Amino acid sequence: MSAREGEQASGAMPVSLLCCGLIGTVVSDGGMVDRAYAEAIATQGVVTGTAAYARCMAQVHQARGQSTAEVLQAMFPESQARGQAAHLALDRSFCDAVGRMGATAATGAVAAMEQLAAAGIRVCVVTAFSRRVMTAILDALGWWDRIGLALSHEDVPRGFPFPDLILAAMLRLGVTDVRETAVAHDTQAGIMGGRRSGAGIVAGVLGGAHSGERLRRAGATHLIPSVAQLPELLIGAGERVPQQAGAAGEAARTPGGPPEPAWPPGPTAT
Repeated sequence: MSAREGEQASGAMPVSLLCCGLIGTVVSDGGMVDRAYAEAIATQGVVTGTAAYARCMAQVHQARGQSTAEVLQAMFPESQARGQAAHLALDRSFCDAVGRMGATAATGAVAAMEQLAAAGIRVCVVTAFSRRVMTAILDALGWWDRIGLALSHEDVPRGFPFPDLILAAMLRLGVTDVRETAVAHDTQAGIMGGRRSGAGIVAGVLGGAHSGERLRRAGATHLIPSVAQLPELLIGAGERVPQQAGAAGEAARTPGGPPEPAWPPGPTAT
């Protein structure tokens, strides 16, 4: 079943804004996130091969999508100075890596942005990393003319899983109804932020930081293999005819959760 055939809910509105994660969603991670965190905590004496290192990296993986500053501060709760120093090291490590190796767009991301722009859907990228890191990535990719807005956790009072980033994008870009917004993210925190914002579509992007099951539990209305499927999912979203109960391809419901179209079909829809 295609995305266009899978109606998210009756009465869906046309999408005018897409808010999507940056690293892991539209930009390939390539292991840079783990390396930057490892180098950051090493400055505080937490080195590979130790129990402390394993514990800290488990925290990183669990908290992906949340503000990097808050993640590092939580690792060193006894000292605000250590958390701040680690965050400065994280920024420096990531920016140095981007300077050396550049940044790589996720497969299909550029084509998806072009199709969405042609359909009149604006794109805002949001990130848990600092504005410095975000700027380095967007400069390396030459994407400033492809997006309508870019926001980091530093631009709002609270990062994910709170809805502030999505709501700020709606306000700055003049969205008149929260249901006109779609969110695409690869982390649990990003999906939770999208749901809490009232966005009409909150798509979990597979292959990133968190599993499909985790994104589903967080409240994803859709699961898609990659951002390449976003145009098919979003363009004309308010014009689709909802599936009748019992019809082939009917949206599956997670107990206690929102309706979810089966995508991709068959046993891989997890």
